[in-house]
Amino acid sequence: MNKENNCPLHYTMNLIGTKWKPLLLFHLLEGDLRSGVLQKKIPEISNKMFTQTVRDLEKDGLITRTIFPVVPPKVEYGLTSRGQSLEGILRSLDKWGLEDCKNS
Repeated sequence: MNKENNCPLHYTMNLIGTKWKPLLLFHLLEGDLRSGVLQKKIPEISNKMFTQTVRDLEKDGLITRTIFPVVPPKVEYGLTSRGQSLEGILRSLDKWGLEDCKNS
């Protein structure tokens, strides 16, 4: 935990609190996905932002990146056990959004 701010929520938001991280993690709850498939699930994300976000998630130990030695290159992303531990949070956010959309 960051010594400068020991608030658990602050720590969690630093890990997953960007625009794209929760969406990428949510889509990986169903299993490993090829890079292109994962990116297509979020059509609004640019290539640059996708690359930056998956690198951050990998650096933080939330996802794995597997490169297969084939031509053309094949890359798959999956959740680590640490990433899987966020399932309850991500599904709760999804449920809240669904209910709020119904009531709007």
